[in-house]
Amino acid sequence: MRFSWIVLLLLSFPVLEAIGIFWAASFIGGWVLLWLLLAAVAGILLIRTERVAWGARLLFSMQSGANPLASLFASGRILLAGGLLVFPGFISDAIALVLLLIPRSWGDRRTDPLRSANDDVLEGEFKRESDDLLR
Repeated sequence: MRFSWIVLLLLSFPVLEAIGIFWAASFIGGWVLLWLLLAAVAGILLIRTERVAWGARLLFSMQSGANPLASLFASGRILLAGGLLVFPGFISDAIALVLLLIPRSWGDRRTDPLRSANDDVLEGEFKRESDDLLR
């Protein structure tokens, strides 16, 4: 029963997008084509830049001690938003904009806040016993 609702929703999504495009075109005319073209170009640019940047983001998160899964989810969120922008329609564009407005630092918190930035440093006190060794 639940599977049939998911299939019905997925099949009705392109139909709802087409209805939205025709409805918007009846109000604002040919500007809809410009909107769809610019959204598709923006989606392609997002996908291209994220394809290059995800490796650097993952490496930086691992070096800084952050959770690497958070950076993978951030890259996946941006790739999904780019794909939704390429798909023609206003509903998918609205969902993509919501995905893009989620802050990037969300979920990129360090897993161990008490860990120092440099693990090779030992903290402590020292006292020089004699200066004879220096002469």
